Order: sequence, then structure tokens, then C-alpha cells
Amino acid sequence: MCRWLARQGVRVAPFKAQNMSNNSVVTPDGGEIGRAQAVQAAAAGLESSVRFNPVLLKPGGERSSQLVLLGKVAGEVTARSYAGHKDQLLGTVLDTLQGLRADYDVVLCEGAGSPAEINLRARDIANMGLARAARLPVLVVGDIDRGGVFAQLFGTLALLDPADQALVSGFVINKFRGDPALLDSGLDSIKEMTGRPVYGVLPWADQLWLDAEDSLSYVADGVIGSPAPPIGEQWLRVAVPRLPRISNATDVEALACEPGVAVRFVAEPSRLTDTDLVVLPGSKATVADLRWLRETGLAEAITRHAHRGLPVVGICGGYQMLASQIWDEVESGAGAVPGLGLLDLDITFAATKTLNRPQGMAWGNPVHGYEIHHGTVSRRPDALEPLLTEDNGEPEGAVAGGVIGTHWHGLLENNAFRRALLTWAANTAGRDGYTGAPDTDFAAARGAQLDLLGDLVAEHLDTDAIWRLLDATRPPNLPAVRVTPPTDRA
Repeated sequence: MCRWLARQGVRVAPFKAQNMSNNSVVTPDGGEIGRAQAVQAAAAGLESSVRFNPVLLKPGGERSSQLVLLGKVAGEVTARSYAGHKDQLLGTVLDTLQGLRADYDVVLCEGAGSPAEINLRARDIANMGLARAARLPVLVVGDIDRGGVFAQLFGTLALLDPADQALVSGFVINKFRGDPALLDSGLDSIKEMTGRPVYGVLPWADQLWLDAEDSLSYVADGVIGSPAPPIGEQWLRVAVPRLPRISNATDVEALACEPGVAVRFVAEPSRLTDTDLVVLPGSKATVADLRWLRETGLAEAITRHAHRGLPVVGICGGYQMLASQIWDEVESGAGAVPGLGLLDLDITFAATKTLNRPQGMAWGNPVHGYEIHHGTVSRRPDALEPLLTEDNGEPEGAVAGGVIGTHWHGLLENNAFRRALLTWAANTAGRDGYTGAPDTDFAAARGAQLDLLGDLVAEHLDTDAIWRLLDATRPPNLPAVRVTPPTDRA
């Protein structure tokens, strides 16, 4: 919807009051937000901003998350302790939203999870809690690909209290496969039962795959995207360990844009036996995920892969795992932990998180990226070759034979560097039949995806009705729905 509105000349901004994701970016204003909001900003033709996602929760374990408030770390919270922050956070959220509404024609507010999480409603600041406080009209979107979409729509509405229901203006069905006429009777029934229309049915689009919301979208053994056939005679096979607390998994999507490159997430060691390149991705819990690598046998398989002279690349947390030793009293509290020992350097975790959008030169190419990490390089021999040199002259990353590491996310989105890296990986792996494409443009590929989304909205939603909803001074007054138990016929 951001893309559709922006193409109409509307000044539109995205907003997600609270996101829970380890897939984040650094904004030009120096903070950290969910990557989804950065992609939504790009769809709207904007630079990302901390205002688009004022509250970000980054899960570090089963019951605790790092709280990021307006782009900066504000401590650790548990599910129970988070409730005590509600009043302060809601105030911040509403102030931020008010500022955006003053600066833009339209602000599109995305919810989080489901508006019918009635166990969380009392402390909700992202769904109906936000809508009620800011008097926002609401569209409920049902994912038909998961099944039971009519029960989703009706049940969601029926579980809300009357004051929340009054804000729900209608429904949208997403990811439909097949003949949409098959839904007609169901759409009519939903309107009759709820008094609310379905604003449209968006079809499933196989071409959409870039920039998944979070790591739950990535399954082990699944090839990312729809890779084009190789230009040369051979594919280049890339394996990415599907870490339990993987962060910024979208880093490897740039590789999957290249013809002849098959990128697969893996969760057990046998998948590395026929792999050319292993990419160790970022992690929100480096020490815990390193332990998981060892427990699954993947650590031994990665080490064996490297000792055979085959290429390994580590990004951020993955880079830290390649070190000789990790000293962590901040994230895990584990103290000294042996790394995989594939790079002769040590990592020490600092209390202050590094947030940066650096630029530099790598392998003769100008590059840019972003950094989000607590771990820093505390020992680095002068003889260890850096991967790149930042504009301030500082070395970054490391290269030791077939092993490369970097703290930079987004590095693979630099077209010339990505092509150089894949050529290096193919040569290192002896994959002589691989030929790199000369002209793949990752930014253009992402732009095409956003345009496809905008096309789907324009073609399949009742955009006239959505315009009327946007122009309304207040949400429409619609009837409340209640589930009535059947009468006793005995």
C-alpha cells in the first residue's frame, strides 16, 4: 500500500508501533529499526527513520528480549516485566505517530501479530490499543494460504470488545491461489454476518520473495527465491546454517539474486557435503548459536569444509564465531568461550552496541553497509589481512585463505563486490564452470518487487473505497458482532 500510494504522488509514511524481530537495520538518523519498516520506507520513496518503528523487541532467548526505544537500546525485558513499561511506551508511540501525521499525508500503521490476542489486550500498544488511542480505522488482513480465512476474519472481529470492533472498517484476503470467483459466496456471507466489506483479494505471487519479515519465513532445506539458470556450465552452491537466533538473514538474499547461485538454509551437517560456499549469518545470541552449531555437528562440518580449502564467509555474529576466542560477559554472561578458530583474532563483547552506517573500499570496489553488534575485535595480529578499509582508514573484517569475516551487514548488496566475492568463492571451491553475471542489480531487483506489490494493490483492492477510508475524519460507526451460543432445543 505504501508503494501504491507513493506512485499516486501521496506523501505516505509507514509506522509499526512495536515490532519483534532480529532482522533490523541502522537508519540515517543513527538508530535501529525493524527491516520491514525500512523496506516499507523504501516503498514509500523515503529514507528509513527511527520514527517508523519506535519500539523494537529483539529476542535473545525464549523469555527475554532487548528493548530498543526510538532506535537505542533501553534494556532487557521479559514477557512479564514488559507490561510495566506500557504507559511510557504508549506515550512515546502516540507522540511519534502524531509527529508523522503532521509531516505526511498518510501514515499506514501495521499491527503486530493479531488484534485478537485477547490475553495481551490490556497492555497492547501495537494493534487495537494503538487504534483506540489514536482513533484509527482498521483493516483486518487474513492470510488464506494458512487456511481457514473466513474463520480468521469473523473470529477476529467477534473476539474484540465493542469499542474495538467499532474501529474495524473491513477486511482484506491475502495470498489466494486459484479462481477468485470461488470465494464470492464466502465474501457475501462475511459482509452479511459482520456488516463490513472485503476490500479485495490479493493473489499469491510466486515472484515475491525478497526481504522476508523475519527468520520464521526461512525454512531449512529450502532454496531461497527462484534462482535463474547458470550462465556457465555449473551452479555455485551456497549453504547458510539456519541458526535458532539468526539475525539479518536477508543478507544472503543478494546472493540468491544472481543467476546460477543456489542459496539454501541448512540445519544439519550432511547438507554441507556437496556445498561450495558456507555463509555463517548474523545472530542475536552468538554464544548460544555457536553452542547449537556444536551440538548439531555443523561446527565440525564447517571446520572440515574450511580445512579442505573450501570458502567460508562469516557475517557479524557468524564472523565472531570464526574467531579463536569470544569473551562475553554482556550478551550471554558466559565469559571465555572458544570460537571455531578459523580466524586468528579474539572477540570481546561491549556493553554499548555499535550502530553505524560505514563506507569504504573492498577488493577495489567502493562499498557501504551497516553495523549492529555488541561484539568487537579485541585482538588482531598485524599480519591478518583485512577484508576492507573504511573511509576513516580503519581495517575491517578479515581474510585468511578461504575464510572471510566481516561485521558489516548489507555488504553483499554492493553489486561489484558481490560479483567479486562469488568469483573468489567459485575459484576457491574449484567450481571452474561457474560464470558470474555481469549486470545483476540488487537495488533494481528490490524495486521491481516493490512495484509488483504496488501493482497487486492497484489491481485487486477496491482502491476507491480505501481512498474514502483515508479521507474519513473518523472511523465508520459499524455494528458489533457477538458469537451467540445455540439455544437449547430439548
